[in-house]
Amino acid sequence: MSIFKRGRIYWYKFTFNGKAVRESTRQTNQHTARDMESAHRTSLAKGEVGIRERKPVMTLAQFCDDRFEPWARATFGKSSPKTWLDFYRVGLRAIRNCKSLAGLRLDEITSERAAEFAAYRQSQGLQVSTVNSSLRVLRRMLRLAVEWGELQSAPTIKRLPGERHREHVVSYDEEARYLSAGSEFLSSIATVLVDTGMRPEECYRLRWESIAWVNGRNGTLLVTHGKTAAARRMLPMTPRVRMILESRWERVGRPLEGWTWPAPTLSGHIEPSSLKKQHRKALRLAGVRPFVLYSLRHTFLTRLGESGCDAWTLARIAGHSSVAISSRYVHPSEEAVLSAMSRLGGHKIGHSAEIADGDRAPNALLSI
Repeated sequence: MSIFKRGRIYWYKFTFNGKAVRESTRQTNQHTARDMESAHRTSLAKGEVGIRERKPVMTLAQFCDDRFEPWARATFGKSSPKTWLDFYRVGLRAIRNCKSLAGLRLDEITSERAAEFAAYRQSQGLQVSTVNSSLRVLRRMLRLAVEWGELQSAPTIKRLPGERHREHVVSYDEEARYLSAGSEFLSSIATVLVDTGMRPEECYRLRWESIAWVNGRNGTLLVTHGKTAAARRMLPMTPRVRMILESRWERVGRPLEGWTWPAPTLSGHIEPSSLKKQHRKALRLAGVRPFVLYSLRHTFLTRLGESGCDAWTLARIAGHSSVAISSRYVHPSEEAVLSAMSRLGGHKIGHSAEIADGDRAPNALLSI
């Protein structure tokens, strides 16, 4: 080993694979300098045979700050702000606030740790759906850590059972009473939602240049922004939607571009908070069972499914990436279920009669 001094500091020098290696140890102790030289030689030898030094694993909090949050902001901050604000930002805040989880290294997070996190969230008196939302963010985070090379494998994150879903379907009577009780502005938007099945944020971001008055029977709407790539789609307008949008277009001077529903907000168009008071007032005046505006999307897709629309066409209209997702949006009414069962029952009865006649024939032959 070639250890030498320059002033009070020890240096080392050796040759590896024909190349000279010379570095300062920044140490004044000879034995420490020799240990550092030996460690450097060992590191180079491991690299030569394919052994790499183990990369230090980030903590979950570090991964949130340095990798995941910048990715979520860049991906959803502008294209789908509701997804960022209501899903990722809320989930990140919950994960950071759980110090016992946020302080763990990524490779220390197991299914058991995730279950403890869920129990911690439940102890705060939160609903199952809120807890599951946080677990979805954690699961997405760990899967991305694997994809980005920060983790070898992701643990299984199980959601809590008993989550309540939006299964309320607005009846035709409730719809009529709600639209009559709402302001003209709210009723116009609600009508567009219940007749097209758009997500509320898709409707809020609708622009005049995305509306074609001459396509199809009543014109079409082009949805340009959504949660996934499948959200971009062309939707036909019903006569009721065309009447509302065309009258609004005439009223504002037939613009060629701009927001269909402008508002004095940072985005320039209406936001969910813009309609909260009007929606609550309309529900109270109409005397209907409370629902959220997103329920109008479930209502449209349920009516579409009951009309006989096949699953693939329904998924295309809804802007879903798979048929499995669309199945969660269709909630057949009791009347539709009874009608289907009655048709099935009649079908069976017809066969039963034939079978009965067929059964009687052999018996009759035996009796002869």
